[in-house]
Amino acid sequence: MSGQLPVAVIGAGPVGLAAASHLVERGESPVIFEMSETVAGNIRSWEHVRVFSTWSDNVDKAARRLLEADGWVAPPGDGLPTGRDLIDDYLKPLSELAPIAAGLHLGTKVTGISRSGHDKVKTGDRSAAPFVIQTLDRDGNADRYEARAVIDASGTWANPNPIGASGMAAIGEGGAASRIFYGIPDVLGKDTERYQNRRVMVVGSGHSAFQALLDLARLQQDYPDTTVHWVLRSRPSVSLFGGGEHDELAARGALGQALKKLVLEGVLAVHAPFQINRIIETDGSLEVVGRTEDGARTLLVDEIIGVTGSRPDLEMLRELRVDIDPALEGVAKIAPMIDPNVHSCGTVDPHGEADLRQPEKDFYIVGNKSYGRAPTFLMMTGYEQVRSVVAALTGDMEAAGRVELVLPDTGVDFVGDEEIYDLDFTTAAS
Repeated sequence: MSGQLPVAVIGAGPVGLAAASHLVERGESPVIFEMSETVAGNIRSWEHVRVFSTWSDNVDKAARRLLEADGWVAPPGDGLPTGRDLIDDYLKPLSELAPIAAGLHLGTKVTGISRSGHDKVKTGDRSAAPFVIQTLDRDGNADRYEARAVIDASGTWANPNPIGASGMAAIGEGGAASRIFYGIPDVLGKDTERYQNRRVMVVGSGHSAFQALLDLARLQQDYPDTTVHWVLRSRPSVSLFGGGEHDELAARGALGQALKKLVLEGVLAVHAPFQINRIIETDGSLEVVGRTEDGARTLLVDEIIGVTGSRPDLEMLRELRVDIDPALEGVAKIAPMIDPNVHSCGTVDPHGEADLRQPEKDFYIVGNKSYGRAPTFLMMTGYEQVRSVVAALTGDMEAAGRVELVLPDTGVDFVGDEEIYDLDFTTAAS
């Protein structure tokens, strides 16, 4: 709005650009900071992966209205896009719309946020002071911007969890970094040579791990000397493979069932529970030393794929007053409804501005970062978050208080720590 400082959005991924879209619709001129050289830098790292939710679920409503007003034709709503599709057919065109492009700063990392004239301790007239955002651009130049509000949608994907036990890196994990891929490699594309006819360990129990395992199983068909080890750090629960045909996101259910079939057929060597303590490079191999229910065990592999989740970077928030859950490192007020010890992504209640409100007035953490370490986030949840937050920031508290989202059921009756007994999850020999 004329005469006001802008609202700053950190992150130009799906949720950050959705926030910008809602701001533009309400007459604002947002400033957007993205540390990558292109929009959706995190998605670029898994652009070869097909998501399990449809185009209809992955396009924000305000973004759709802005794009369609510019002549954009939406992809078929029931299609399942890859990460590359999301960028090329949705997020890049959205970022190029004039009112969004005008405030977009690519290759610009936010290194700190504070209040003008106020450190974290100083209270007097704090909420009236504008935010000060310090940045570092691609050339190493620092700069500062002022904003009347800040929406942090910077995500967590760039900060993977270690593969070691107890939340810490295994001894030797850093030294073996050149042979550990954190995320979902392009096994059937540009990374094929890295994994063909190799002994590959995948560490993780979520859908990203499922994708890597299924790709390796397909690679094994063409390169039969490829050996696949699946390491789970805990004994799996009955909800491990998801709800199958009962999942309202059919592709998500199918992903789990396809992996379950491979396990039953013995295609994968499954090790569960197996907690990694040490990694030793020796004679061209990696000795992965861990603990099982039967004691210490060593597996010999050539490559490791770590898909053990991610955690937020909270350093840039040091001078702000934020309420962060001590366990999940996400927004404290929503922690009970997203706790992965209790919930799957389909049992999280939709939530908005009131639940995301921080002690620091007009500062919000949204999207994947609002969930901290919890892996239960869905993109459509982030879209609902920013719709509500932007409504509040522009004075429409009635819209901010509405809930306009129903999440798809996973088809799983969550049962906590109840274990699987009908599959052989004993530790296999290497």
